[in-house]
Amino acid sequence: MPGYQTRILELDIAGHPYRLRALSDRQQFADPDGHGERMGVSPAQWSLFGQLWPASRLLAQAVHGIELRERRILEIGCGLGLASLVLQRRGADVVASDAHPLADAFLAYNAALNGLPAVHYRQMRWDRALPSLGRFDLIVASDVLYERDNAVLLAGVVERHALDTAEVLVADPGRDSSAPFTRLLAEQGFVVERTRCAPHDKGSVRGHLLHYRRLAGSNPPTLSG
Repeated sequence: MPGYQTRILELDIAGHPYRLRALSDRQQFADPDGHGERMGVSPAQWSLFGQLWPASRLLAQAVHGIELRERRILEIGCGLGLASLVLQRRGADVVASDAHPLADAFLAYNAALNGLPAVHYRQMRWDRALPSLGRFDLIVASDVLYERDNAVLLAGVVERHALDTAEVLVADPGRDSSAPFTRLLAEQGFVVERTRCAPHDKGSVRGHLLHYRRLAGSNPPTLSG
């Protein structure tokens, strides 16, 4: 027994069926060696990676329709990895990342569950530099602004890993930290287009898509790595 219970979720993204192994509920917890705590995952937050949140579905729906153009894509805070799985199905060059010690195993299981090749994964804390990860044309995330400090941390991730001309796509349920995050990205030369997504059919979900774009010559990043 792994110390936690799971369930299989079945869902539809843009007409494609997906199956995901998720934690059975938010009461699950298993960190016997303290790995999660060392990675900054508190007991109260431990189970959150293993849930399918509405913003995750919103991001998955969004990335199903984006133009790939051979872009290198990074998902931060991937959790169960739904958006990365959608991108993998489309043949994208995608890297999924998370700080949770079980995210890698769940992502690999979910890729196999959907008959997909394994998604490239990197464990990453938002407060630590990871120079070997490199830079990306597009960075995507869902519901990552749930704490005020996350705006600063995530802006740092963008500064370290976004190319000079890059886009950032965040599915957000309406967190207060979205405003400071937008201001911090504006300082990096990004402009934002905010789209409200209200449910219009059985498969759609409510939330906001925050789409940031930085064009050539608009304050590219200065940090190394």
